[in-house]
Amino acid sequence: MFQWLYDVLWLLAPIWIRRYLDKRSGSAPAYRAHRDERFGKPYPNPVTGAVWIHAVSVGETRAAQPLIRELRRRFPDAPLLMTQMTPTGRETAQVLFPDAQCRYLPYDKKTWVRQFLREHRPMFGILMETEIWPNLMRECRRAGVPLFLANARLSEKSLNGYLKVRCLIRPAAASLTGCLAQTEADAARLAKLGAASVQVCGNTKYDLMPSEQMKTLAGQFKKRIGGRPVAVCGSTRVYRGEDEAEKLLAAWQQYRGDALLVVVPRHPEHFQTAFETAKRFGFKVQRRSDGLPVEPDTQVWIGDSMGELYAYYLCADVAFVGGSLVDSGCQNIIEPLSCGVPTIFGFSTYNFSEACRHALASGAAVQVESADAWREAVEKTLSSEGGGMQMQARVDGFIAQHRGAGTRIAEAVWEAVCGHRGR
Repeated sequence: MFQWLYDVLWLLAPIWIRRYLDKRSGSAPAYRAHRDERFGKPYPNPVTGAVWIHAVSVGETRAAQPLIRELRRRFPDAPLLMTQMTPTGRETAQVLFPDAQCRYLPYDKKTWVRQFLREHRPMFGILMETEIWPNLMRECRRAGVPLFLANARLSEKSLNGYLKVRCLIRPAAASLTGCLAQTEADAARLAKLGAASVQVCGNTKYDLMPSEQMKTLAGQFKKRIGGRPVAVCGSTRVYRGEDEAEKLLAAWQQYRGDALLVVVPRHPEHFQTAFETAKRFGFKVQRRSDGLPVEPDTQVWIGDSMGELYAYYLCADVAFVGGSLVDSGCQNIIEPLSCGVPTIFGFSTYNFSEACRHALASGAAVQVESADAWREAVEKTLSSEGGGMQMQARVDGFIAQHRGAGTRIAEAVWEAVCGHRGR
């Protein structure tokens, strides 16, 4: 019954999805490009027999790097196919994997999924993190394509939502060749959902390290900034009408030190808003894109660039992770920690709950409940009595303790695929 209803909905959904994309393209014109790929249009010169990785957006695409590195060691002759759902994810994949074929994954209408699989005939597929597409999962099993959910995570809230349509989701989850979870808690929830062959492999985001390119760029940023302390607010969000950057900037009005506040919005459509908000609060503000040295009396620097977050964090003496002082679940706290930076995050952490819990327990991070508390935590960390150097040492130990997920996931995939071929 649920499967029939799901397929009927996909007869109607494209109308509404096209309208949604039209609306998104008003503020983000990149949504206009390659639209037909999402709706089943045949892809020109599709790569076949590939290692296929589906990573929704920027974070998942970056998280795939350590895994892809390990998979290439095990499948050296296979081409790479990368699929995404967002323009920023696609752009990131093209930069990180220039030899890969990058395209949008079609929406989950059965005929579009079948065509995608016929065109590409992938060796196997890996869905990064929390991507549950019932028709895609079923059709991969039908076509004999091993499919894995890797770096898999599932919150209690998401589990409860999926269980409301368990008759649709359980058969799809059971059709997976393997489910490689980040934590024991994720594994238990995914097993409850009906996922097959669940095992805990960890989180590949701990394996990520800043590239030499990011280190070079960070050096350029430091030269522009000078010798001042730097507090970075990375991936700030606008969520359900709440502007996180505005909250942080309002709190920063009470700051009386000489640190430079760097605000890096999560989405490019919010760059200008952050700049105008800083001006409205009376700050002297500059943009990263102006290419000029940061003046000694500049108080706020807007990071209006994509794909450079590691470089901003490498400049930081203390970092705040966005999406946590609005209830959007927190962005990736592992990124600043992997740069050796003492890290602060807010009350909303459900996307990285396990990482946040462990970081707090190890003393590598601080949690706050408000923007004012964030400012106080920044001041304490930057002060000599705040123990910033001790905290940095705890950060380094925390990251080292959690590395190795890319290798474990790749090994599990290798064993399952080789076993699949042998049958």
